[in-house]
Amino acid sequence: MGAPADALAAAGQDLHRFWAAYREHFGHDVLTVREPLGRDQDVTALVWALAAEGRHPALEFEQVQGLGVPLLTNLFASRERVGRMLGGVAPAGIHAEYQARSRRMTPPREVSQGAVTEVVHGPDFDLAVLPTIRHFATDRGPYITNAVIVAEDGDAGIGNVSYHRSMLNGPQAVGTSLHSRGHLWRMLQAAQARGRPLPVAMVIGAHPLFMLAAAARLPYGVDERHLAGGLFGAPLDVVRTPRHGIAVPAHAEYVLEGEIDPEAKAEEGPFGEFTGYSSDRSTRSLLRVCTLMHRREPWLLDVVGGNSAEHLNLGRIPRESEMVEKLKERFPGVTAVHYPNSGTHFHAYVALKQSRPGEARQVMLGLLGWDAYLKTVVAVDADVDVTRDEDVLWALATHFQPHLDVVVVDGLPGSALDPSASGVGTTSRMGLDATRGPAFEGVRARIDEAAVERAAALLARTAPGAGR
Repeated sequence: MGAPADALAAAGQDLHRFWAAYREHFGHDVLTVREPLGRDQDVTALVWALAAEGRHPALEFEQVQGLGVPLLTNLFASRERVGRMLGGVAPAGIHAEYQARSRRMTPPREVSQGAVTEVVHGPDFDLAVLPTIRHFATDRGPYITNAVIVAEDGDAGIGNVSYHRSMLNGPQAVGTSLHSRGHLWRMLQAAQARGRPLPVAMVIGAHPLFMLAAAARLPYGVDERHLAGGLFGAPLDVVRTPRHGIAVPAHAEYVLEGEIDPEAKAEEGPFGEFTGYSSDRSTRSLLRVCTLMHRREPWLLDVVGGNSAEHLNLGRIPRESEMVEKLKERFPGVTAVHYPNSGTHFHAYVALKQSRPGEARQVMLGLLGWDAYLKTVVAVDADVDVTRDEDVLWALATHFQPHLDVVVVDGLPGSALDPSASGVGTTSRMGLDATRGPAFEGVRARIDEAAVERAAALLARTAPGAGR
């Protein structure tokens, strides 16, 4: 690690210290907005306007009207920034670094107090004091997009950490959706079978590496808080919530403690999802809050909703890292895997050096089988840059024959949020083989490196402001 990466690591697990170090060393990657903005869509509109220009800076808002606290967002919109969080690796090294750290799982370390214990409300409080913003005109209202729910099952001896979109539903109630039907849903069903609610804690704002751990897909019973320790390279510092004793990050911004009632329902949705569509699909679960904890001067750490680069990267990078490792273990010829923003979570590109005919099909079927979200995989040769849509589309245009190079599998489980899926949640999946194949004839046009260097030097001399 270099000095900037060392400084980020030395900041520890506190978001405020991390942000101070990041601004000091990577100020060019931060956009601070000091003028007042509204809390109804203005933040999202600015993110979209920047993205249209190809810009994805980390954003700091000093004055969002009606919020009362600073707002940070867009932290995960840039892969370069995620690489810095992981010790200063380049974007191409994120997968390997993430997997290496994730294998060094470390149990949390319990401490007596932390930033999040500075202010503790209960039982008389109103969740209206929580800062929330509205992201899209089609949203039901303001949303907590960085709602990380921590659950513990003492009978089974397991814990789980996962993201769930949430909105305030009363002075001490939150409506949330467990539409992934994942591990939290499974824990809730177990609690219901015992005839009782499920105690949980909702973390709103914490160090980015904790957030990255919360987005991981782990086997049931494997605790994301242990993964956070691996990503940090040190145990996650945790404190226990007052009533249920749930271990939460000691340096979180806000924590809501309460219970999810398996029988009760709350109004929730529609909400702008990763598909780019507003989704009303929801379990409409009700979280009754009994304790509100926060640091003395908290910030709102927002996650941009919809099909934003941040939303997609945060959910995608842990899954990509797992898939790359699986594929390379089974297929050594795989050189790169990329989930493009253009495909939300439903498309993936894989580059490989084929050692025998048909290997690209094997690779695509493996990826389609392992990742339940994927609908389409495009396989290309190793010299195609899978991080660029236009390069993959060029490979499809020049190497692909539909009657020979398409593999389709039907009737598989898909994402509940896919607006094109069947009413029962099944989907078809497709592999497109855009590799050249053994009988391909053609020589790729190229430019000598010396000519490329001369062109770069010419552009540097003629750039605006050159020679001043």
